Amino acid sequence: MVTGYKSTRHRKLTTGQKQANRILAAGRAPVEHGFAHLKNWRILTKLRTDPARATALLRALLVLTDLESSR
Repeated sequence: MVTGYKSTRHRKLTTGQKQANRILAAGRAPVEHGFAHLKNWRILTKLRTDPARATALLRALLVLTDLESSR
């Protein structure tokens, strides 16, 4: 798992660390939005199937969600 840099009151982030955090956040945001949509649709609460099949279904739903949001 990759985490961003954290600042404290006494140690501020450098410009490079801030840029690294922005890049990480830009990659994480679409995934987080996709999971938020799945939770709002409440699809995962009624899903009773093989984990491999569920993975394929979730990937397809995330692709469709991404297409819809990019319009």
